[in-house]
Amino acid sequence: MGELIAILGAGKMGEALLSGVLRAGRRPSELVVTARREERGALLRERYGVEVVTNAEAAKAARTLILAVKPQDMGVLLDELRPHVTPDRLVISMAAGITCAFIEDRLPDGVPVIRVMSNTPVLVDEAMSVVSAGSHAGEEHLKIAEELLSPVGKVLRIPEALQDGATALSGSGPAYFYYLVEAMVDAGILLGMPRAAALEMVIQSAVGAAVMLRDSGEHPVMLREAVTSPGGTTIAAIRELERHGVRAAVIEAIEAARNRGRELAEG
Repeated sequence: MGELIAILGAGKMGEALLSGVLRAGRRPSELVVTARREERGALLRERYGVEVVTNAEAAKAARTLILAVKPQDMGVLLDELRPHVTPDRLVISMAAGITCAFIEDRLPDGVPVIRVMSNTPVLVDEAMSVVSAGSHAGEEHLKIAEELLSPVGKVLRIPEALQDGATALSGSGPAYFYYLVEAMVDAGILLGMPRAAALEMVIQSAVGAAVMLRDSGEHPVMLREAVTSPGGTTIAAIRELERHGVRAAVIEAIEAARNRGRELAEG
């Protein structure tokens, strides 16, 4: 058995990971994919030159299995994989809300499982992926997962108990920023700007702010204070944000996302 990697259920996230792994230097011959629909499989074969196989074939052949199916399809998939997976494999799950224990219970004893929560910027190699080890997974398994995920963004290890929190914070995180951008563009339109100009200004401000946060190493409070001069325009805006409880709303929103994640996991 070679060091073959299988991506099972190559939808948007699975495909993004596939393209990232190929860009990072792996050959198409080192990967196989599975897809629910035949035309989807054909598209992936054409686009990336990878072999499309059945779930059972992938489980028999591959050393590392990346489960990229939707959470509701996980139980059925694991039933298909069970007869073919042995403890010398590695199973990496990218399904939100599915615990390592859920997967371990449905596979032969001793199979190492790594749980991953990634987000949609995986499509532009700027993902935030958080990884947690199951009860049979060790340092070498975490390293394999990190190596696969690092070409498509940043990777962070966290205890599995924090995965629902990570789902709420970074899994859903991009949506909160898009929401803020929408509101700021609406404000620009209210101020008489053409939509396209407002959008360009807001997007570039968002990118610039994000890069400064990442590259300067400064605390966000320090960066905000650098823009906020005494008696100026920014502080007038900040006062309104505080008056409307925006900070509290953000905290409560992310807590609600975490709670919903737990509900979904409990089925």
